[in-house]
Amino acid sequence: MKVVHWTAAALLVAAACMTGAWGLGAFGTAAAQDLSLFRIGTGGIGGTYYPIAGLVAQAISNPSGSCEGDEVCGVPGLVAVAQSSSGSVANVKDIAAGRIESGFVQSDVAFWAYSGTNAFQEEGRQGNLRAIANLYPESFHIVVRRDSGIESVAGLLGKRVALDEVGSGTLVGAQLVLSTFGLTEDTIDVAYLKSDDAIEKLVAGELDAFFLIAGYPAKVIQWANENTAISLVPITGAEIDALVEGNPFLHIDKIPAGVYHGVSEVKTLSVAAQWITRDDVSAETVYGILQSLWRSDARRLLDRGHAKGRVIRLETALEGIGIPLHEGALRFYREIGLIRRSGSASRAPS
Repeated sequence: MKVVHWTAAALLVAAACMTGAWGLGAFGTAAAQDLSLFRIGTGGIGGTYYPIAGLVAQAISNPSGSCEGDEVCGVPGLVAVAQSSSGSVANVKDIAAGRIESGFVQSDVAFWAYSGTNAFQEEGRQGNLRAIANLYPESFHIVVRRDSGIESVAGLLGKRVALDEVGSGTLVGAQLVLSTFGLTEDTIDVAYLKSDDAIEKLVAGELDAFFLIAGYPAKVIQWANENTAISLVPITGAEIDALVEGNPFLHIDKIPAGVYHGVSEVKTLSVAAQWITRDDVSAETVYGILQSLWRSDARRLLDRGHAKGRVIRLETALEGIGIPLHEGALRFYREIGLIRRSGSASRAPS
């Protein structure tokens, strides 16, 4: 299967429904031509995947097929949309099944899915997944009410904690962290909620804590911080050192002081956010997407649009990728010489 082709009329409806951002004027004279829809699975709208994917979609889209003046010039005839989802695990399943063309996925989840291990041991190997690019680091957040008295992961015992929803990468990461400290979903009062819902309950005093794996600053945490006194729980200690040693996709990291107003620096973990697709998506499309993503006009868009947009860099586009590159990506990175400078990328598992 190639990229899904839609008539212009169908795209007008689909893009408007999925993003709420496209109007009739966005297509103009393109109404007479066939266009290609390229969906990017994200996460909840309060996280970081959704706004970053919106910027990327803007950078790579070009429904009119031509560019004028200072326009961001994407792939001719392509309409990319950021599509809200449950997160990394759900995105992997939807990509593998052909329900969407691509998605943002945590690096650990991508590897587990491709290799059929860990969270995908029962599901089995998703061998048709391919990488487009590494994007930016995602930090583990454990957000608590400041009056909760919770100062460590162990302090979550018996507390009301949201772990995000089923299908999210946050849930998988939260389970990993909890088990490292001897906690299970039976030893806390667990809720499976989207971050948007979790944050409202935290502010209302109906939750003590919630997990979120996202690039900082995360919109929902900023909102919580404006509406109640919050703290971030450190994820650190000998247990975490051992966890990182056994899981190469995890990294010791920190969230600096002031990222969330009045919240001190906290030690935590991070994983990489990566953009993946399926092996039968057109090589020409993926090649064109990467040409558009790394143009100087797209660079300006990313730099101005979000703090994590500034971290998305060509020089780190192949870091930490544990699944094979898509054919179109492989061609692009070879042509610009990046693979010759980073030989590990060409040795991704196959």
